Amino acid sequence: MAVKVCKFGGTSMADGNVMNAVKKIILSDESRKYVVVSAPGKRFSGDIKVTDLLYSCYDELKRTGSCDAAFAKVRTRFESIVKELNLPMDITSILNETQRRLVEEKSEDFAASRGEYLSARVMAVLLGATFIDCEDVVFFNEEGQLDGEKTYKAISKAVEGLDMAVFPGFYGKAANGRVKTFSRGGSDITGAIVARAVNASVYENWTDVSGFLACDPRIVDNPRHIKNLSYKELFELSYMGANVLHSDSIFPVRKANIPILIKNTFRPEDEGTSIIPISQYKPEGNIVTGIAGKKNFTVILIEKTHMNSEIGFVRKVLSVLERENIPVEHIPSGIDTMSVVFDSKYAKDYKLERVIDGIKNDVEPDIIRVMENVALIATVGHGMSSSIGTSARLFKAMAQANINAKLIDQGSSELSITVGVRNEDCEKCISAIYHEFFS
Repeated sequence: MAVKVCKFGGTSMADGNVMNAVKKIILSDESRKYVVVSAPGKRFSGDIKVTDLLYSCYDELKRTGSCDAAFAKVRTRFESIVKELNLPMDITSILNETQRRLVEEKSEDFAASRGEYLSARVMAVLLGATFIDCEDVVFFNEEGQLDGEKTYKAISKAVEGLDMAVFPGFYGKAANGRVKTFSRGGSDITGAIVARAVNASVYENWTDVSGFLACDPRIVDNPRHIKNLSYKELFELSYMGANVLHSDSIFPVRKANIPILIKNTFRPEDEGTSIIPISQYKPEGNIVTGIAGKKNFTVILIEKTHMNSEIGFVRKVLSVLERENIPVEHIPSGIDTMSVVFDSKYAKDYKLERVIDGIKNDVEPDIIRVMENVALIATVGHGMSSSIGTSARLFKAMAQANINAKLIDQGSSELSITVGVRNEDCEKCISAIYHEFFS
């Protein structure tokens, strides 16, 4: 029988009532055999996510050597959930052991991981399923990257003979034997890893929205729902700020051609969005699939006569950023010009000054300028490569909205066009491009 892996986000774990709804969803399809859960999210506006409470535990532990005050809120939250669900489990002993390990480990990653751990312990009892701790089956190598071969084998072996299993998302074990987390939102990655390990027929990612929209609904009222996305389109949109799914969750399932289905826990009857291999992808007739944007980038513009004939010029520039551990997002270039674009968070603590000095010393540019507070807007869609005049329409829409492009970068695959604009023009630019292609 084909099996499905289901990942449920923080809002799906927020309280006992929602967890009961999750149970109903899981048991409505016997192929949903493996479940991955996040830490409980907000129950209402102004509430605090459990993961944030656990970060507070670590902060208190650093300051005082104890986390009694902060952990009391975590304790209350889980005791309330177990009471709501009327579960036959000794949650007090589990919480006591968790707090003891928090003090013993004195690790931010360990503290952050306990929301998923406790959530999975509860969900396993609720479903009558086996709890599998990702500390025992998800492994990172010496470089801090996922050890895929070791992890997939361990998960495959752990689920042998089980009718149903529940995994905590977000963490695994580092090469030094300690708990290590993925980046925030990493439970999506865990779900994809489990799906790959068990060769799932589909990876269902249950969240609080009914799939992807063509742009942020906070910017454009009622944007178009996207029925199908390719893996590449999903990565482009997720990376540029469409936060329905963690962008790194694509890679484990893409290699095995496992489709992802985004579904809404609170509206399970909605169709959702399917993310599928390009070989199975059928365009919906739109030139553009979606638009997404992120703010706060820094751009260094470099000009030098005959740059194009100087061997190693680009390498020398990038080596300066590498020395400062700054990842580069884009490198738009011309014959005698190039720009490097990176997240502005890496420009702090005199790093930007050191980068500028390094570039001046290493390549002796004629002109070097810096633009800060730049937003990047990505317009994405497989239909763009076969449609004449797509770029013209995009820039016409920007011009009519009185928005100037600070930089332009189009990938060789013609899947996306990225433009840089002032931070304050970000939302206006997304709206203008959306209305040009969808209205």
